[in-house]
Amino acid sequence: MATLGQYVVTLADLAKRLDPNGKVAKIVEILEQKNDILLDMPWMEANGSTSHRTTIRTGLPQVAWRLLNQGVQPSKSTTAQVDEAMGMLEAWSEVDCDLAKLSNDMAAFRLSEASPFLEAMNEEFVGTLIYGNSSIAPEEFTGLAQRYSSLSAQNAQNIINAGGAGSDNSSVWLIVWGENSVHGIYPKGTMAGLSHDDLGEETVEVTPGVGATRMRAYRDRWQWKCGVTVRDWRYAVRICNIDISVLVANTSPADLVEFMIKAYHRVPNLRAGKAAFYMNRTCFQQLDIQRRDAVQVGGGLVYADVDGRLIPSFRGIPVRIVDQLTETEATVV
Repeated sequence: MATLGQYVVTLADLAKRLDPNGKVAKIVEILEQKNDILLDMPWMEANGSTSHRTTIRTGLPQVAWRLLNQGVQPSKSTTAQVDEAMGMLEAWSEVDCDLAKLSNDMAAFRLSEASPFLEAMNEEFVGTLIYGNSSIAPEEFTGLAQRYSSLSAQNAQNIINAGGAGSDNSSVWLIVWGENSVHGIYPKGTMAGLSHDDLGEETVEVTPGVGATRMRAYRDRWQWKCGVTVRDWRYAVRICNIDISVLVANTSPADLVEFMIKAYHRVPNLRAGKAAFYMNRTCFQQLDIQRRDAVQVGGGLVYADVDGRLIPSFRGIPVRIVDQLTETEATVV
């Protein structure tokens, strides 16, 4: 049976958030993740309220050499249309007004409760961006892994097999973000990004469905209407089947530098948008280890100082950490 403390802030929670002076403590956010893919992803308004339609050229017209006094048969190009669905990510927070007042700094207390919602929304979005599958969870949008999931699919040339087996695999992605390649989408007529509604003090039901139970609470709502469209599949490359246990043991591991070079050459035009490599911390660590030898022979992984931060790059393309890239991916076949 669910308990009250699962859904609302309790007096015990408040006690754990005050320092010895009775002020709202600075909370150490050890659950925060690094999902730098959010730094790069561009957003564009969809051409529909719940989906975005992309028209793709699928065939070129036929052309022919002509002799004098001979004709040429007319021809035409062919196109196809793809509809990309969007999802609606939402969360609510309710804090008893009297409990909030006990904190002595109501604004700071409410902010301490709002911050983890932002982190949770970001993590859930990035996880869905990578692994979402609307055929299984229709409330989600379909992520990248589902689109690059078969070595025999039409886009298989952009799926590089690193040779791993079992269920302890991970992937490295090269994505070129742009208007005509890959980008985020939000519903037509709305604003991009995460929205927050501070609904202020309201009367709420303490026990859902029990009409007599009421209290005054500060209420907040977070909402994110979003999706992703892959308008041109050639501008995303998945290096899949990276066996994590073999990679960490360093016993005939996947040569990450070699596979990243292959991915680099699968993209038609790296200047068509903003390109970046994405991997989790384990792959990043092992890439850093492998580069010790690779750099000596011109492997190409360097660090560039950007806005006061050292940004690793591979052949001029930023390399970013995404903690939502798991180490439990099934083998892609």
